[in-house]
Amino acid sequence: MAEKQITKIGILGAGTIGGSVIKVLQDNKDIITQRAGTEIQIKNILVLPHEIPALQEKGLPATSNFEDILNDDEISIVVELIGGVKAAKTFMLQAMEHGKSVVTANKDAVAQFGGELFDAAEKNHVEFLFEASVGGAIPIIMPLKNSLTANRITEILGIVNGTTNYMLTKMTEDGADYDTVLKEAQAKGYAEANPAADVEGKDAARKIAILASIAFNSRVQFDNVSIEGITKITPKDIQHAANLGYVVKLLAIGKESDAGVDVRVHPVLLAKTHPLASVNGVFNAIFVKGYPINEAMFFGPGAGFPTASAVIADIIEIAKEIQTNSIGRFGCTCYNKKPICPIEETVSSYYIRLLVDDKPGVLGAVATTFGNAGVSLTSVAQTNSTVEDHAELVVVTHKVKHKNILIAQDELKKLSVVDEISSVMRVES
Repeated sequence: MAEKQITKIGILGAGTIGGSVIKVLQDNKDIITQRAGTEIQIKNILVLPHEIPALQEKGLPATSNFEDILNDDEISIVVELIGGVKAAKTFMLQAMEHGKSVVTANKDAVAQFGGELFDAAEKNHVEFLFEASVGGAIPIIMPLKNSLTANRITEILGIVNGTTNYMLTKMTEDGADYDTVLKEAQAKGYAEANPAADVEGKDAARKIAILASIAFNSRVQFDNVSIEGITKITPKDIQHAANLGYVVKLLAIGKESDAGVDVRVHPVLLAKTHPLASVNGVFNAIFVKGYPINEAMFFGPGAGFPTASAVIADIIEIAKEIQTNSIGRFGCTCYNKKPICPIEETVSSYYIRLLVDDKPGVLGAVATTFGNAGVSLTSVAQTNSTVEDHAELVVVTHKVKHKNILIAQDELKKLSVVDEISSVMRVES
């Protein structure tokens, strides 16, 4: 094969994703070459010094000095898979400044510094692709930028964190509590020793920041996302949700509203009839609504070995661009500057669980308090759960602004007959 038909790449990191990319490039070399129209050749791999011998034993090139990749004029694509933010961002910017296109799976860097990275790519006439940063193996970035480009996207909902989806699935199926399923998830390797990024919703928030930026053509950063995790979810809430026809999911939500781009992550009661409701275990799915497509859903494994599929797809795309002298086809699409909708102005239905005094007149007092706060109720039901001299109420509201729910909560706390506001969650029909 002639030299011009070889595209040489440098890979930063040979961990879980990096190792998977290396393996797939080797295992599927023939079909990748055919589909790319060029052989994809690994010219060098950046790893820590102690990792070099293991790669060299496999016949792979390796270095612990980024300069070896940066200053290699034969390398046209740098694949950043080291994770983290500071070093990854620096490496990617330097690679672009040296005329190299960049592929990354780094959601943290893209969510925090996407604008800066896109500017660098445009300035240096190179490509910057990041399909694997959201949804693992699920193709969603390129469909939003390419296949759905004729659509006006109005809503994007995602189950984009496998750890929390696994935990909520187990809590639903087994009736187990949060602490029990967290330990099980950690034992199986689905959750980190420090699971905060997952269970507090931060991982999902970074992903929806990326998706919303593309879907609504306006820069959304991690700091713009309102975040609530799953740490307060109880088996009792999950059972009440089931009785009402819902399942509990951690959703990443992006919507266009009159007040701006509404972007948030939080647990919801999701109607069992919704396509996302049946997405269980460690699987991810992203639901898109718009015109003229109406509705579409993208489903698949959200992390691990399959992520290599998305990374290599980006490498192939850039290799094709190099062959046809069309680098830069997929630049930044954030050409608008839309405001971020304040969380107080967001609109949802709500599920609220209360512990109240078990005596006449309480239901009326609670309903009146909601009404005075501008909150209309769909249903109010007393559950079978009782504490001495107390009753449990489950309230579902019509759609209402979040600020009205905050007012209602403040006023409910002042009622002598209300002992506790046990749970507040949004409802997605």
